[in-house]
Amino acid sequence: MTAARTTSVTVDQFVAAAPEKVWRGLTDPEVHARWWAPGDIAAVVGHRFHLRMPKWGPIACEVLEVVENERFVYTFNETWTLTWTLVAEGAGTRLLLEHSGFDLDRPQDRFALENMGPGWRTDVLPRLAALAPTL
Repeated sequence: MTAARTTSVTVDQFVAAAPEKVWRGLTDPEVHARWWAPGDIAAVVGHRFHLRMPKWGPIACEVLEVVENERFVYTFNETWTLTWTLVAEGAGTRLLLEHSGFDLDRPQDRFALENMGPGWRTDVLPRLAALAPTL
């Protein structure tokens, strides 16, 4: 058996808000629901939660790493991982997202990779960037 061929999407978004505000956007369930998806997210290692995604329904997640205001990592379904890195930059924050674990041998993963990359860049992260300064 050969190892799965996996790849990831990386997105770099400047947010005109302090890392603390961006962190709140990533980890506060009420705020998270306003820019991406409702769910019982929490910045606690080992916390299991669900994000309710339109068209997909509830997606099981588990928090793997928390460094407050700097790094937030969690699984997203059984094979993907979302790694959020926050870097203070001037009066704002450079937000880096790595959405990893796409298995190129699985048609549904290949489809998701082709569609989620543009979605993160042009739709989802810009919504967080617009909301964070108001928090």
